[in-house]
Amino acid sequence: MALNRFRSLSNRAISPFVAAADRLGLTPNAVTAASMVVAVLAAVILWTARNDPSWYLLGGAFVLLNGFLDVLDGALARQTNSETAAGDYLDHVIDRYADVVILIGLIASVDQYAIGIIAIAGVLLNAYLGTQAQAVGLGRMYGGLITRIEVLLLIGGVSIAATWVTATYGGLTIVGWLLVFFAIASNGTALQRARRSWMLLQDD
Repeated sequence: MALNRFRSLSNRAISPFVAAADRLGLTPNAVTAASMVVAVLAAVILWTARNDPSWYLLGGAFVLLNGFLDVLDGALARQTNSETAAGDYLDHVIDRYADVVILIGLIASVDQYAIGIIAIAGVLLNAYLGTQAQAVGLGRMYGGLITRIEVLLLIGGVSIAATWVTATYGGLTIVGWLLVFFAIASNGTALQRARRSWMLLQDD
């Protein structure tokens, strides 16, 4: 999506935070681990919002913090020349668990488990096919309808909005419609990546 075009801008914007983390002696792996803790807290808070929508505000903020930490750990690794295969692997493992945990919290907040299962499947397949392309020698694939950072930004933004927007539209709240969007867009992105990888492999 369009946010990929702003990657260089986001890297410049995060530079002061990278420098601060470096001065504090934080390692990229420590930041990655912290992002998982934040994801669990976000999920618990979002789940709590099923009884009190005011909790969506804090839950959304924690989701956005998780996304920030996910950007920070990679930027810190590059800044400190500490990029390793082990660190990259840990980052991907934590990201997948964080995705699932956050989405479970969001799904539980609106009791939309059928849609939620499809959304989770799409998000995981999206990430898997992006890295599977690298495994077969095509390089890591980031493009498509929606990427992880956009998923987190949408969850954070819509959750914050859900604090005040509690009406239903076609039987679903805005959180429910967000899950419908993820079910379509994430699976669509996974299919895009699968098709592109297949075409590239056929050209070899």
